Amino acid sequence: MYGLVLGGTASGVGKTVAALAVSRALSDAGHDPIPAKAGPDYIDPSHHAAALGRPSRTLDTWMQGVDGVRRNLLRAEGGGRNRSGSSPDSVAVVEGMMGLYDGSATSTAATAAALDVPVVLVVDAGAGMQSVGATALGFREYAAHADLPAHVRDAVDDPRVDVVGVVAQKAHTGRHADGIREALPDGIAWLGHVPPADDLAVPDRHLGLEMGDETPIPETAIAEAAETIDGEAVARAARPVAPPSAAEGSGRGGGVAGTDTPGGRGGVGDDGDRPTVAVAADDAFRFVYPATRERLRELATVEPFAPAAGDDLPECDAVYLPGGYPENHAAALSSSPALSTLADRAADGLPILGECGGLMALSASLTTVDGETHRMAGILPGGVRMHDRYRALDHVELRATGDGVTAAAGEHHRGHEFHYSSHALGEAGDATVSPDADARFAFEVERGEGIDGDRDGLVAHRTVGTYAHRHPASGAFDRLAAAAAEYARGP
Repeated sequence: MYGLVLGGTASGVGKTVAALAVSRALSDAGHDPIPAKAGPDYIDPSHHAAALGRPSRTLDTWMQGVDGVRRNLLRAEGGGRNRSGSSPDSVAVVEGMMGLYDGSATSTAATAAALDVPVVLVVDAGAGMQSVGATALGFREYAAHADLPAHVRDAVDDPRVDVVGVVAQKAHTGRHADGIREALPDGIAWLGHVPPADDLAVPDRHLGLEMGDETPIPETAIAEAAETIDGEAVARAARPVAPPSAAEGSGRGGGVAGTDTPGGRGGVGDDGDRPTVAVAADDAFRFVYPATRERLRELATVEPFAPAAGDDLPECDAVYLPGGYPENHAAALSSSPALSTLADRAADGLPILGECGGLMALSASLTTVDGETHRMAGILPGGVRMHDRYRALDHVELRATGDGVTAAAGEHHRGHEFHYSSHALGEAGDATVSPDADARFAFEVERGEGIDGDRDGLVAHRTVGTYAHRHPASGAFDRLAAAAAEYARGP
């Protein structure tokens, strides 16, 4: 597999649109574009999937490690066909996060270094011409000064960042685009431009853009944007993706981001019996990494259900409630039979994991920004309140304080958090509840905010709710599947 990273000069320069246009141009030129996203985002990959008809891989060196991101991307290869129906060359198009060098735990530059692929700079050229060349030169030269994260420097022999080309966003065809191309310094290729167009915009909301299956960018708009991208030039700029150095399924001890699918932790049993894990999947619960779905399917039978659509909880041996938008479906969730069944099954010891939106649904109540309070499952103590501004946005690291449904004592798990809500034990109406006396937490927070600034993973029975979204590289889903198998075997 070949690949390249589309790095922006900053957030909001149009990386998602550029990624879709570049992918379409590659396809039109006879290549098989494989979408991926640097960083922990769920929303941009949904637009990749909607436009290309295949999952977009999440590549985050903090959560997965260098070998993990390599293995995750390489696993996406195979089965693709180009628009003429022949077998194509695979070219990974990795959309960056924020600006190329931005980030502390990881960055777009770190992802490019980990994969050993070049960077194509996406520049908003709406109000510039020759200055685009200066910008590209500056980003290329700054690579020598970039301080990549230690976990990337330690794992990569030559952690360089190589800016090899430019895609100019909002550049008009003709004199504008020609002037930008002529101003580019030697060694930085002109790969094309995306003319300004109203139908290339995606509406915003509080967690970013709307999802790709909600408001997809029109296919005709992507096709038109791709007409001014040189697909063959993009393919020539790509380089082979570095292979993983570690054996498949290996990881670093303690569950810290060593691989995208840790081995040796599944609990399906020697007789091949597979537990059933119910996974909430609807408009309220939709933030799931492709690698998480794959790992759960390797370890268990996955049974999807839609609580916000009125589904009851299916027969299962464990439950996973991922993040999403429960605040937009609070009334429907409040009346859903699944929440009351969850409460009954939780008391029976059913293993349950809720992440962010899942934590919200497992709590006693959810209060929207309009001040409306809705009853939730009530398995975990306390209530959740929505706010107009985000309350946490960061990569996280958690240390397990004891053996639990998703981690063993002492393990370190990495993930990320991004939420506009806050959880408080007094929010559910009982102001006498004390966090120290009446709440148990599965994790101490070593990086990030968690639930109360110091702790994450609120626990009741065998239910745990976190604000952290963890990648399967952490081992959390291996542990959940093992708990499901134990539950299925009975006492």
